[in-house]
Amino acid sequence: MTDAKARLHHELRGCRESLLWKLDGLGEYDLRRPMTPTGTNLLGLVKHVAGIESGYLGEVFGRPVSDPPPWFEHDMDEPNGDLWARADESSAAVTAFYRRVWAHSDATVDALGLGAVGRVPWWPAEQAEVTLHQMMVLMIGETNRHAGHADIVRELIDGATGLRHDFRFVPEEDDAWWAAYRDQLEATAREAAGR
Repeated sequence: MTDAKARLHHELRGCRESLLWKLDGLGEYDLRRPMTPTGTNLLGLVKHVAGIESGYLGEVFGRPVSDPPPWFEHDMDEPNGDLWARADESSAAVTAFYRRVWAHSDATVDALGLGAVGRVPWWPAEQAEVTLHQMMVLMIGETNRHAGHADIVRELIDGATGLRHDFRFVPEEDDAWWAAYRDQLEATAREAAGR
């Protein structure tokens, strides 16, 4: 794959799938429960990335997403409102919206060249003019960043790791091996701290 736009698009699609995979097989409680002191949760991460992508690969290029869900606007009125789903916001609706955003963004990418100019209305005026290339790189970074958060949250919930079901990217060892490995890291950290 030598075309730069095709390569970026391929990377964006891959990190989207990786993020969404982290939700597979979990019930509503595990999808929503806060797993860090700041409330990080899997469904909230997906909801957040859906909102970001709809802006950067839609609105920025004069192509706002049509028929956004009711939560799309009001969540911005409260701090972190886009980082969690209310009880009446189904996980199916959040993930369906994210998939709609993918299709909308993909149409933007297909229609425009990498040099196409857009405007980010929520950025300072002197930085607001951007290209599709810049926004694709930004979205790959943002999606991968939040997929990394999701990696850790999912591992805390049930131990699942990796990019996909079929690509764990960690050694296939038993629980005893992992416990010994973690103990080794703890001992190394304490030794380093004592120097």
